[in-house]
Amino acid sequence: MNRTIKSAARARPAWLSSFASMCGGLIACVTAFAVAVTVALPLSAHAGPVRPPAVPAAIQVPAGSKASLEGHAVGTQDYICLPSDSGFAWTFVRPQATLFNDRHQQLITHFLSANPFESGAPRATWQHSRDTSTVWGQPTASSSDPAFVEPGAIPWLLLKVVGAQPGPGGGQRLTTITFIQRLNTSGGIAPSIGCTLPTDVGKKAQVPYTADYFLYTGPQ
Repeated sequence: MNRTIKSAARARPAWLSSFASMCGGLIACVTAFAVAVTVALPLSAHAGPVRPPAVPAAIQVPAGSKASLEGHAVGTQDYICLPSDSGFAWTFVRPQATLFNDRHQQLITHFLSANPFESGAPRATWQHSRDTSTVWGQPTASSSDPAFVEPGAIPWLLLKVVGAQPGPGGGQRLTTITFIQRLNTSGGIAPSIGCTLPTDVGKKAQVPYTADYFLYTGPQ
């Protein structure tokens, strides 16, 4: 049963897995790829209806929510070594990723930025690559359930949208989004070494990861 759930949940386009594994310099590779496909192809979100996989109960969206967009992310989870109560620890700083659709087209950019609707509080951010409409999300639940999440991967997340803004040209592709799920994660976990001494403080690590993001409209 668990093997069946994992197999279905982790399915992702073969091109994405291949692309992620081939990129030694991930950020540079993502940037070059994004520019190429954005110039070459018209932007479309998904070839058909968006069908999210089964997820743990803890990160299910509210009843009545409708999956509107799906993006396959390639990027990094960024960390910095800082003092902690136990000595020193890698501390999460931000995500940096580009989301692509099933046709390899750049769809959304994912990063950390100040949310103007919360007095500039730093929040995970998704910005549409064509109309630059933007949403900010706050995590409300996470899951590392081994029936769904692969070993060594960052948790699956449910995030509630806490700010939405049209693009400068009036674009509103993301302004109706109310919830976001981060699913089918691979990689992204903080390093297990390199942050144990005072001289390590300030060191930075960019850990490659992939994930699928599902964006929902519907109830708040």
